[in-house]
Amino acid sequence: MTTPANPFDTLQTFAANGASHRFYSLPALEAAGAGRISRLPVSIRLVLESLLRNCDGKRVTEQAIRELAGWGAKAPRTEEIPFVVARIVLQDFTGVPLLVDLAAMRAAVARLGKDPKIIEPLVPVDLVVDHSVQVDYAGTPEAYARNLDMEFKRNRERYQFLKWGMQAFDTFKVVPPGIGIVHQVNLEYLAKGVLADSANDIYYPDTLVGTDSHTTMINGLGIVGWGVGGIEAEAGMLGQPVYFLTPDVVGVHLTGALREGVTATDLALTITQMLRKAKVVGKFVEFYGPGAAALPVVDRATIANMAPEYGATMGFFPIDAECANYLRATGRDEKQIALYEAYYRAQNLWGIPQRGDIDYSTDLELDLASVVPSVAGPKRPQDRIELPKLKEEFAAVFSKPVAEGGFGKSAEELKENEKNTGVRSQESGVGGALPRQTDSAKPEGSSPDSSLLTPDSSSLRHGSVLIAAITSCTNTSNPSVMLAAGLLAKKAVERGLKPHPAVKASLAPGSRVVSDYLAKAGLQTYLDQLGFDLVGYGCTTCIGNSGPLDAHIEDAVVKNDLVAASVLSGNRNFEARVHQNIKANFLMSPPLVVAFALAGRVDIDMSGEPIATDADGKPVYLRDLWPTLQEIRDQMQTALKPEVFRNLYTDFAAQNPKWNEIPATAGDAYTFDESSTYIQEPPFFAGFSLTPGTIAEIHGARPLGIFGDSVTTDHISPAGAIKKTSPAGKYLLDHGVAWEDFNSYGSRRGNDRIMTRGTFANVRIKNLMLGGEEGGNTLYSKTPASAPEKMSIHDAAMKYAADKTPLIVIAGQEYGTGSSRDWAAKGTNLLGVKVVVAQSFERIHRSNLVGMGVLPLQFKEGVTAQTLKLDGTETYDVLGLDGGIKPQQDLTLRITRKDGAVENVPVRCRIDTPIEIEYYQHGGILPYVLRQIVGQN
Repeated sequence: MTTPANPFDTLQTFAANGASHRFYSLPALEAAGAGRISRLPVSIRLVLESLLRNCDGKRVTEQAIRELAGWGAKAPRTEEIPFVVARIVLQDFTGVPLLVDLAAMRAAVARLGKDPKIIEPLVPVDLVVDHSVQVDYAGTPEAYARNLDMEFKRNRERYQFLKWGMQAFDTFKVVPPGIGIVHQVNLEYLAKGVLADSANDIYYPDTLVGTDSHTTMINGLGIVGWGVGGIEAEAGMLGQPVYFLTPDVVGVHLTGALREGVTATDLALTITQMLRKAKVVGKFVEFYGPGAAALPVVDRATIANMAPEYGATMGFFPIDAECANYLRATGRDEKQIALYEAYYRAQNLWGIPQRGDIDYSTDLELDLASVVPSVAGPKRPQDRIELPKLKEEFAAVFSKPVAEGGFGKSAEELKENEKNTGVRSQESGVGGALPRQTDSAKPEGSSPDSSLLTPDSSSLRHGSVLIAAITSCTNTSNPSVMLAAGLLAKKAVERGLKPHPAVKASLAPGSRVVSDYLAKAGLQTYLDQLGFDLVGYGCTTCIGNSGPLDAHIEDAVVKNDLVAASVLSGNRNFEARVHQNIKANFLMSPPLVVAFALAGRVDIDMSGEPIATDADGKPVYLRDLWPTLQEIRDQMQTALKPEVFRNLYTDFAAQNPKWNEIPATAGDAYTFDESSTYIQEPPFFAGFSLTPGTIAEIHGARPLGIFGDSVTTDHISPAGAIKKTSPAGKYLLDHGVAWEDFNSYGSRRGNDRIMTRGTFANVRIKNLMLGGEEGGNTLYSKTPASAPEKMSIHDAAMKYAADKTPLIVIAGQEYGTGSSRDWAAKGTNLLGVKVVVAQSFERIHRSNLVGMGVLPLQFKEGVTAQTLKLDGTETYDVLGLDGGIKPQQDLTLRITRKDGAVENVPVRCRIDTPIEIEYYQHGGILPYVLRQIVGQN
């Protein structure tokens, strides 16, 4: 046993399971006069414990402890926190490129004549493969097996690479495909609540960061954690603290209880809208009060999962008996649970705070009884719509201009559309449509099955539901809404109802536990009869892996420019995310997904209009099918059994023979194959030296794109299908990859050649240099005076690179909202973009830009590309940028117009902390960390 540090004499003992254990005591820190620790938000105290335990005088100093211990609710935020996390979780879309970077770092170390093994994660890393399965097959009992088979065929090379990582790194573990979604697996299995340094018998809180923005789901269990980009996670796993600016903490006081017929999903959507309006971006949100205490952990997790949608760093619920109950219900060890409770009691952190207990930066209020059934859409998760108002809201957005977030259709077209609206008869279908297809889609290149029926596309109209997906960890982790979906399906089947024939329905739970309890409750059979057969255990539709639509349907949508709809129980509905040709996407609870699949359209008032008529000609309303709270509670008695969790979360390899069949490559260093279209050594360490660069002004930058508000990381770096005509598609065709083998952008994130070509290639991104035209194009001009030429953003970037011309991107509000997609920053860097100027940035993407050596600048309030009348013919200089730069200081953006006129615009540098200045000087966080490691070895 080594002698650990003992700052402020805080190394104390607590008793659990008849033994004494050591811990770093926050009450002892308060007794030492460091501050009123017991008044701090619980989330701040948990971060403070990490500083106390990791105090080494270098990474974490006593001064850093004093500063955070003295956190003031209303104080200015100027200090950064060096947060050392206990573990890291990854999903495969972000985890594979992270592993590629680690392999590239080992290759760079080997070229320097050092031992590659010095690149090694210093904290445990768990990667869960959940993003790769696509819904190629649906509506058939064989869908799961066939989709899994396709997944392994498509991703064999990636999985081989992951197996190399498992043997090459000591602390890197993989949960193979077919097990579940990372956040649900984390909640149900990986999370322990309290961890131990067994060498010193020191116990400490379970904390983490993850390479997916919805890592915040774990906040529902009282665990501090949030999403970061892969580049930041790499630094964390290699021993660097996760640095962030001391946050404000918004307290949300919850009272009351949800009413009959209202779900946790409705609550999460309500909170998302409420907190977006409260502008909580970059802040901690902490829920407290009697309403919070009454919520079960699964409801808390649903709300916490949506933190990226309301913009917060976390949506945190403190620790209490409900957390211990959840750990027990999910099969955790009783001794671990006893230790868990004893530890948090010793830290004075047990129990949900009540009003007046804590000092918050801002206090908000929500009565749970005020929540009503809701959906959100059609383009953003914060755009909540009360369920009875969906029909009129769809009509309003239908004719609203595209520039204002609408679909730009005429009111006359909507009137014509309404003529095709009627209540569906369950005997005849709609417009003579055939019965529901038994296999809703076939991947390109697969053989046709003549026994399968093709849905009639003649009944399609604006508002037709074409995808209905019970998907995403957000809701499938919650037995109450999943059982509600099964009960609604049961009642629908008993009334003889069927979904519209054009609906591609799917069920993709976040873990196999869901399948177990739906089967035991006898409800899966009813979901199957409505087309909601199991398609896989993964994110599927929520991340754009919805698979193809029937060719006849997709042709009709494209040919008639239909505003077709998807309904899903996910957390994101950004443009072109779910499916490139489905424009209206609505988030909702699982039972509502089933209801809208039955209705076949979204322009319906579910509170007053019948969903359909049954076989007897009687109208069927939502109220006829909706399960009561008592019915759900009765089913809940069979839902969570500890032994089921224990059985399903053991010996993954034995439960996944396809995974076992994949061979593993051995060796400390990875041998990159130049012919691979999946895994390539990235150029981030080409010409690497141990000497960092210098910070200097940027001159003569040309614009690559001028964008509006809410440009998401999906817009910047899409995850879905690769079009034949896109730069990435042309690259694959040139390298002998057949169209049916393109796979997705997400699955090819280990290849920078693909991902750079995919940057700004989303079919829905609107470049204002082209008048807002959709698609990844821009105007290239060799000189400001030369005639502009329209071409893809990638091709223009390559031409500018040949002339060594730096590039700039201009944007509006919420630039980089959405997923924690590090390739949105990596691709920006590799295109040659040196500067991004926006009205505001989302937290993770701003951090990622700095982490890739791209300078984020922010316009002053009221200044936009429109007020400056920018059209893309300008050149730009960034003045005042030098080695003496300070966090968030003002710089000057000098704009030189085509006619020679010059305008100097003050902008704020969004390098927010001192460590980020170092990252920027080194050309990014990865070169910085590599120089630190090599310098120490």
